[in-house]
Amino acid sequence: MGTHNVVIVGASGAVGQELIRVLEERQFPVKTLRLCATARSAGKPLIFRGATHLVEEASMDSFKDMDIALFAGGAASKEFGPAAAVAGVVVIDNSSYFRLDPKVPLVVPEVNPEDVKWHQGIIANPNCSTIIMAVPLKAIYDAAGVKRVVVSTYQAVSGAGAEGIEELTGQVKAVLAGNEYPPVKFAHQIAFNLIPHIDVFQEMDYTKEEWKMVKETHKIMHDDTIGITATTVRVPVYRSHSESINLETNIKLDANQARQVLSNFPGIIVQDDPAAKNYPMPLFTSHRDEVFVGRVREDNSIANGLNIWVVADQIRKGAATNAVQIAELVVKYGSL
Repeated sequence: MGTHNVVIVGASGAVGQELIRVLEERQFPVKTLRLCATARSAGKPLIFRGATHLVEEASMDSFKDMDIALFAGGAASKEFGPAAAVAGVVVIDNSSYFRLDPKVPLVVPEVNPEDVKWHQGIIANPNCSTIIMAVPLKAIYDAAGVKRVVVSTYQAVSGAGAEGIEELTGQVKAVLAGNEYPPVKFAHQIAFNLIPHIDVFQEMDYTKEEWKMVKETHKIMHDDTIGITATTVRVPVYRSHSESINLETNIKLDANQARQVLSNFPGIIVQDDPAAKNYPMPLFTSHRDEVFVGRVREDNSIANGLNIWVVADQIRKGAATNAVQIAELVVKYGSL
């Protein structure tokens, strides 16, 4: 398999640092690791395999002699991604810039791994909520087909970055002390509250985050006939996104059949024992790579309906782990 020169762009942020950990944990065959970020983070020390690496300011020189570039997301993807790809580096990008570009594969390795093979230098990592939904959706789709999806998300504040975490922490302390802490990162107070608004509002008053789940899922599944509607909600949880997913299938699956199908699918852990109060929760799925599924029930309102409750760490499987899995596929398929 050989070893490969890897550069991480945005290495100092939450996703970037998680990329470093995942590369190490999964023993990705790294020969040389280069860590880059903005000028503000240049010089910051980060550890990989016991060695200290200093973050460099990102520039086109950052991609010289590199094989794979993992972009943690942000403006750097648009600034450097295409040029890095032209220079012969395989770009795996966590931003939204290239996801709906028909020339760019949008990949969830458990769902559409073969799409990696037709990349033209850039491979896009889907939105975190899309990834978390796509894994169990594919399991059900393969077994029974899917006609329609209704999904409501419960998204952790870390999905909005370090500022989201800081705002929740500061507001909780302020509210408990009877003080004010005006919202900055979110549209409203997030402490002790839910906000049904993630990203900007677009057509039909759906948010950009909601449209991502629709359009990206169609592309990943190679099936735009699936009816998908989404409501995305920010909740006062630090880490791991949760999703309530209602599915209408083409072929009837009862709850036991659905559990079996989900249990047999790669990357899924079924945690579903209501009598023992055992079901997925953000607190216990954080820092894990699997997608957890529980509360599997037949929908009592339609003939071929299922309800499932899905939880996964959006920084791991929803971003960093998925990106490294894509890199593994690039190596496996000889697609460098």
